[in-house]
Amino acid sequence: MQRTPEPELMEGLDQALAYAAADFSAGDQQLMERLVQLFPDGLGAAVVDLGCGPGNISFRLAERFPTAQVLGLDGAAAMLAPGLQELGRRPALQQRLRFEQRCLPDPSLPGGFTAVVSNSLLHHLHHPAVLWQAVRQLGAPGACVFIKDLRRPPTPEAALALQQRYLSDAPLVLQHDYIASLHAAFTPEEVQQQLGDAGLVDQLQVAPVDDRYLEVWGRLL
Repeated sequence: MQRTPEPELMEGLDQALAYAAADFSAGDQQLMERLVQLFPDGLGAAVVDLGCGPGNISFRLAERFPTAQVLGLDGAAAMLAPGLQELGRRPALQQRLRFEQRCLPDPSLPGGFTAVVSNSLLHHLHHPAVLWQAVRQLGAPGACVFIKDLRRPPTPEAALALQQRYLSDAPLVLQHDYIASLHAAFTPEEVQQQLGDAGLVDQLQVAPVDDRYLEVWGRLL
């Protein structure tokens, strides 16, 4: 099926509350285990989490890599609010984890990050080149890169089947967003072309994962 873009920012209060309350712990833990598998020596001293939402992955990064400074970036204040509230309750992390509201592209963002991580941002972007430009802008030479996202199923019926398989008991707002996200996602072949256009095809690789995701990983030269 053809790609149908969705809104780039998740600014609705009902969305923010639903995502903050949802239990994504199993998938978040799988992502962290994958990072450790791909980069057994760690992620270095400075990690940026692009499209961090309420900060689920950002918190896990700060906990798993206790010597790293972690920056979570998201363009929607409503999505960042739960993460900021949670950080206020966790003083032990406040010296190493921070959140900022930023929209890509943002030339003012500093580079030099030793790792660039993103979970479920790519499909929100109307112009996917923005993400790969940010990876190049933010990552230091040798930086670890890991991007995980949904991949677009071949038909609307297949998208509906995935929604029914994984979110049939979820709040309606999450069910609606999930279908929209599947329709907005990219295929591995499209991402491979994006990497080629960005000059990253010799540094990053892409592959499908499970029945609904794709991963992009590697190191910047």
